[in-house]
Amino acid sequence: MKTMINWFSIPCAKFDRAVKFYSTILDIEMMCDKDPGGNQIAFFFSPTDGIAGAINADPNLKPGSEGTRIYLNAEGILDDVLGGVGAAGGKVTLPRTEIPNWGWIGMIEDTEGNTVGFHSQS
Repeated sequence: MKTMINWFSIPCAKFDRAVKFYSTILDIEMMCDKDPGGNQIAFFFSPTDGIAGAINADPNLKPGSEGTRIYLNAEGILDDVLGGVGAAGGKVTLPRTEIPNWGWIGMIEDTEGNTVGFHSQS
């Protein structure tokens, strides 16, 4: 089945802080650039499944916990991701929780006030 997600954008108020947060908890290097409107953007990439997204400093997007929620792939690293959230400036709002037949999730509040989920099959 073809996935319905091909792009996501996580808004931020302080771009450098958001990039540092996600780079730290996911142990990744994010490529930074400008979006077509000239706003700062830092990319998440998934070369194997074609899904990608970004942290975006677009002033038209407001960080917060009351909108669409994205779940990032934390396959095999969920405990490490959740374990690093506090030291990186965020807060775990739902610890590792089993979803029977679907794996495990955890949720965080990032440094920008967004609620973001993480999912792992194991």
